[in-house]
Amino acid sequence: MHVPDGFIDAPVSVGAGVVAAAAVAVSLRGARREIAGEADASGAGAERTAPLAGLVAAFIFAVQMLNFPVGAGTSGHLLGGALATILVGPYTAVLVISVVLLVQGLLFADGGLTALGINITLMGVVTVVVSQVVFRVLLRLLPRGRRTTLGASSFIAAFVSVPAAAAAFTCLYALGGTADVSVAKVATAMVGVHLLIGLGEAAITMLTVGSVAAVRPDLVHGAQGLRRRLELRNAAVTLPGRPAPPVPAVRAPVPEAAPARPGRAKRWLWALGVAASLALAGVVSYYASDAPDGLQKVAGDQGFDEKQKDSGTKDSPLAGYGSKDSDDDGISRSLAGVIGVGTTLAVGTGVFIVVRRRRSAAQPSEPERAAVTAVTAVTAVTAVTAVTAVTAVDQEVP
Repeated sequence: MHVPDGFIDAPVSVGAGVVAAAAVAVSLRGARREIAGEADASGAGAERTAPLAGLVAAFIFAVQMLNFPVGAGTSGHLLGGALATILVGPYTAVLVISVVLLVQGLLFADGGLTALGINITLMGVVTVVVSQVVFRVLLRLLPRGRRTTLGASSFIAAFVSVPAAAAAFTCLYALGGTADVSVAKVATAMVGVHLLIGLGEAAITMLTVGSVAAVRPDLVHGAQGLRRRLELRNAAVTLPGRPAPPVPAVRAPVPEAAPARPGRAKRWLWALGVAASLALAGVVSYYASDAPDGLQKVAGDQGFDEKQKDSGTKDSPLAGYGSKDSDDDGISRSLAGVIGVGTTLAVGTGVFIVVRRRRSAAQPSEPERAAVTAVTAVTAVTAVTAVTAVTAVDQEVP
């Protein structure tokens, strides 16, 4: 669901850019707490989340290259908001998806530059918020301590997040669509096809979360607190001829089992994740579906695909996930995928290392933190809005 330039007009694109920039600014502060483990005085949260965040970004980039068929000449791909939310937390997830979209937009011309704020809002904010709410509600409703609880909650949260993003796109199109197309038809088509894509999203999310939880459950942010509680009964002393007094049950959480050598286990998991990402992007992507994705299919059927404009990075050597130095499409796509995974991993890891170190530094006072957050938000909003507006105006000029 990478929205290209031209589908949404400049005012709505700027508004979405403001929303996206504000969400990123707020997420920077929230991610510091998630990565540094604010609730854990031992700093264990940083050990769990910081190394995983960059890897999650690279993995989502790789899996998004794997378009899967959903029928009627349409394909879909992972959005990743729910997966990132469950693995590393909602605030960090917004930053993860933003990093992925930034790399895709700048290097691969996937999604327009003027639509960057729209894509972050849809794929990095809407999916994260919806999946977080659904996931937490399900954890409260489903029985704790069962292996199926985490998997079922992940599946349903991921599934719901995809048509929610499609519905959000329809709202933006109703406000600033550039073609005279029935909004009701767009809504019906978008939600309908993305219900099918949501099944693929749900399956990928459930399998990935389950695989990580099976090896290192302490690395799954959404699994925190999912521990079976034991009933401990105190022994009672009874006198002959008298009934035994009632014994109150004391429920106590069972400590999570930690690996004997967590540092080595973490390194092996990280290495395995990198290898899997490279394999998916460099090898499996060769067999991905060539059919248009859900948004492209709807745009073609409804007649607003003609409004699409070339991205400002269309001349990038890797535009379209291909390398201009190779004549073989398969090798070209594989090479582009490997470069994309490496770039996303480097950028994502760098971002989260900086976030972790800033949190680990001396803590400023509350007014100072509020002032820094406000300045960061205003700066980010201004920068994104200015770039979006300038690019949009430039594309409007014949």
